[in-house]
Amino acid sequence: MLYRATWAGLSAAEIRLTLHDGSNDYRDEIAIGSQGLSWLVTRFRGVAVAQGKLAAGGAPVPTRYDSNYDLRHRKDRELRMNFIARDGAVVAERGAGDTSRKPQLAEQFRRNVIDPLSVLTLIRAAVRRGETSFTIPVYDGARRFNAEVRVLPRDPKDPGVHLGLMLRAVAGFKGETSEDGDPDDAPRPVSLTLSDDGRLVPLAMSVKIWFLPLEATLERVCAADRTCSW
Repeated sequence: MLYRATWAGLSAAEIRLTLHDGSNDYRDEIAIGSQGLSWLVTRFRGVAVAQGKLAAGGAPVPTRYDSNYDLRHRKDRELRMNFIARDGAVVAERGAGDTSRKPQLAEQFRRNVIDPLSVLTLIRAAVRRGETSFTIPVYDGARRFNAEVRVLPRDPKDPGVHLGLMLRAVAGFKGETSEDGDPDDAPRPVSLTLSDDGRLVPLAMSVKIWFLPLEATLERVCAADRTCSW
């Protein structure tokens, strides 16, 4: 699937997203390349892959999350995260090759969490099960936050499954050391629209960055047997 993102109405990024759910496992991949003003400011390009098992009801149990990215002053960065069973929980641990400089959060913030990309798999599975309100504990390798999800009432005039998310900081945000600066710890609302069919394809997403809307919309769905390229 290919998406175009705009920030304050200006071209911001191109996004390629692949979501693969097998019978017992899943693999999600996203590639992002900034454009326009955001490219001039950040020089961001990145690829992330999430892999794991599917539990009852299609709920994801991540085993690995890898991300390679470039920023203006930080080139060839690598995030490697493994999810390891320990003492009755699954703990996110840094893997070989990780280049993160910030110390890991305390283990209590890395227990029974999922990575940011697996969030999409979890949301789609929950919607298929008919859940309308749930909270997802998320860890991105540096920050821990909760994604509070609500499925909004259907509107016949506005097709799709509409969800409202609220991202709430837990640890690793404002006031704590970070190589990427001091991220804002204020609650952040996100809107997400999925296709109203069995596939639950992400159609659109909107979130405010520096008080201006960042919006990503689906441009086209690629054939399963072809490379999804621009």
